[in-house]
Amino acid sequence: MIDFNYVAKLLDNWKNTWEDYSIDQSLIVDDQQITNNFNQLSEKLKNNYPFHHPCYAGQMLKPPHPLAVAAYFTTMLNINPNNHALDGGAATADLEKESVKKLANMFGFDDYLGHLTSSGTIANLEALWIARQINPNKSIAYSNQSHYTHSRMCEVLAIKGIGIKTDKLGKMDLFDLENNLKNNDIGTVVTTLGTTSTGALDDLKQILILAKKYNFRVHVDTAYGGFYSVLSNLKGLEVFKAISKADSVVIDPHKHGLQPYGCGCIIFSDPLVGKFYSHDSPYTYFTSKELHLGEISLECSRAGAAASALWTTLNLFPLRENEGFGAILNKTLQAANILSQKIKLSNDYILLLEPQLDIVCYFPKTKNMKSSEISAKTEYIFKYLENHPTEPLYLAKLKINKDIGIYDENIHWDTDTMTILRSCLMKPEHLDYVDTIFDRLTKAFLV
Repeated sequence: MIDFNYVAKLLDNWKNTWEDYSIDQSLIVDDQQITNNFNQLSEKLKNNYPFHHPCYAGQMLKPPHPLAVAAYFTTMLNINPNNHALDGGAATADLEKESVKKLANMFGFDDYLGHLTSSGTIANLEALWIARQINPNKSIAYSNQSHYTHSRMCEVLAIKGIGIKTDKLGKMDLFDLENNLKNNDIGTVVTTLGTTSTGALDDLKQILILAKKYNFRVHVDTAYGGFYSVLSNLKGLEVFKAISKADSVVIDPHKHGLQPYGCGCIIFSDPLVGKFYSHDSPYTYFTSKELHLGEISLECSRAGAAASALWTTLNLFPLRENEGFGAILNKTLQAANILSQKIKLSNDYILLLEPQLDIVCYFPKTKNMKSSEISAKTEYIFKYLENHPTEPLYLAKLKINKDIGIYDENIHWDTDTMTILRSCLMKPEHLDYVDTIFDRLTKAFLV
C-alpha cells in the first residue's frame, strides 16, 4: 500500500534547496552493523501479540494505519518538529490546529480551545487541572468504572476524588451521584463514554441536567469511544450528541483514530480557559506573535509528526457517518453485536451485558456456577486459546463483582470477584472473523 522509499524522498527537493553539507563521520554506522542490529531488533519484536491480526481480540490495541505511519515517518525523518512552539514546528502546528478543529466540530463545538497531547492520560490531567483552577476547593467525581487515571490525577493535583457507584450496565449510578452532590462540594463530574472494562456509556444527558441543578462542570472522557460521535444518529449512540454541551472532552486518536502512540487530544468548550495556562519563556515563542501551542498546553515538548499523521488520516478518512470513520466503526459495532448474539444463544457461555460499543464481555458456564469455578474455567480457556499451535485466539480478562451484569443465570458467589473474558473488536476485519472467534471459543470450552 505504501512505498516507504518514495515517502523517504518526498522532501528531498526541499532539503536540496539548502547549501550542501557533509554528514559528520561520527554519525555514520557500518552497513553490516546496521544489518545485524535490525535483524536482532526484528527478532526481539516478535515477542509481541499479533495486534495486527483479527485473531487478536483482547485489549484496546491495534497498529496504526500505514498512511498515518507514512505521514509520521516523512515528518520525523526529515524534520523532527516540536509542536510546543512555532519556532520548533510552524508547519506541523498548523496541521495540529486543522486536525483539532475537525475533532472539535465532530463533537459539535464551534468556539473551543484545544490541542493534541502525548496521551489520554495527559489530556485528562489537563482537564482536571483546569477544573481545579476554576474550582480550587471543590472535589471531582468519577464513576468506579472510569479509568484509574482520574483517581491517580486527583492525587497528583491534590484534589479530593469521589468514586461514584455504577449500575448493572456499568454506567454511573445517577442516584448515587445525586446523593454525593447533596453531601459533598463537587465542582466537576467526569462522564465516561466508553469505559475501558465494558465500553459502557454514562448517561451524559441526565448528568448535564444535574449540572444545571447543582452547578458543576462536566468533563467527558471519551478516549476510547469518541470517534463513535460520527455514528450518533444510530440507536444507542445518541448520547454522543450531548458532548457539545460539556465543558471539556478528551479523545485518544491512537485508539480508534488509526494513529501511532502517542496521540491524545483535549478540547475545552470555553476558549477563555486559556488564561490559566498563562506563562512566558525566555527561549521560545520569539518567531511569531501568533498563538504558540505551548502557550495553551501543560506539556513542553510534543512530536509534530503526530499532527502530520492525524492530519493525513482525517483527510483520507473523513469524519462522516457513511464513509471514512463511519464505515470503519459500523463494522466494529456489527462485529460486537454478532458475537454477543452468538454468545447469548450458546450453551457454553453467558453474556455479561449487551455491548454498548465494540467491547464484548462473557464467561463460561460451569457445573455448579460458582464464581470460583467460572474464574478457573476462564483462566483455562484463556491459556488454551493463547497457546494453541495452529488456531490461537488472544483475549483479555476482566475481574468483576456481583454488582455488574445482566443475565438470567444464578451465580453462587463464593469469592469477592470473578474473572471473565473480554474482547475488544476494534478492527473492521473482526466483522469477517466473528465466526472464527466463536468457533474457537466453542472448541476451547469443550476441551
